[in-house]
Amino acid sequence: MMSKKRDTIAAYAVLVIIAVVFIIPLAWVVLASFDENASLAVGLPNFTLDNYVEVLTSQANLRSFGNGLLMSLGTAVLVVILAGLAAYPLSRFEMKHKKMFMLTMLFMTSLPVTTLMVPVFKIFVTVNLYDNMFGIVLFMTASGMPYAIWMMKNFMDSVPVSLEEAAWVDGSGKLTGIRKVVMPLMMPGIFTIAIYTFSGAWGNFFVPFILLSSSEKYPASIMLYQFFGQHTVAYGTLAAYSIAYAMPSVILYVIIQKWMSKGFSMAGADKG
Repeated sequence: MMSKKRDTIAAYAVLVIIAVVFIIPLAWVVLASFDENASLAVGLPNFTLDNYVEVLTSQANLRSFGNGLLMSLGTAVLVVILAGLAAYPLSRFEMKHKKMFMLTMLFMTSLPVTTLMVPVFKIFVTVNLYDNMFGIVLFMTASGMPYAIWMMKNFMDSVPVSLEEAAWVDGSGKLTGIRKVVMPLMMPGIFTIAIYTFSGAWGNFFVPFILLSSSEKYPASIMLYQFFGQHTVAYGTLAAYSIAYAMPSVILYVIIQKWMSKGFSMAGADKG
């Protein structure tokens, strides 16, 4: 009994240490964003809203947030639509070498983006997509497709085929069955993939930094650079910008988490 109690105490102690390691940086960001004399030290701030006013009234910052939202939302929408269309035959039809194809896609998710950027840069320059936000959306969509197809296929496997067959008997075509039967039952999976893709695109620094050259096209992830001078860092405005930068992902998660948390409870969906 004493040994079990010691193990429990040790486990909770480790969890507390891990929590503190994560909480202190977050606490610094929040406190520094309201501090007019923010530094690297964590402490009570000299309260001010000037940091947020400076960040949120800057035309360059607002434009960068708009650019980032356009790229991230565009990427998320394209990935969900294309991954759904690609996952359907993988889920519903028996195909030769399907397992090898799925494993190949899983392997592609492990490739670091940095290994691809030199040939991608050359291709973008050749086809006139360099310094083009639509080109960024296309590349991030392509790079997000393998994992999204893998996830979408697994979610689609959970939808009983008998429900589609019933819709076909009633006269629905393939696309109508997907739209009216499969997709409504896959909403948790669709939203999971959407927020995963959006967050990945929203936080992507390297791709737009390499493939964009015009500062007016930069997304919010790149504009973090503006707070780092040669010898100084504007910690207060940097923290305020970081809080504002995190809000879209947080708000998106809060909005759709009720669908994400529902999961699939279709054990008897094809009965009756």
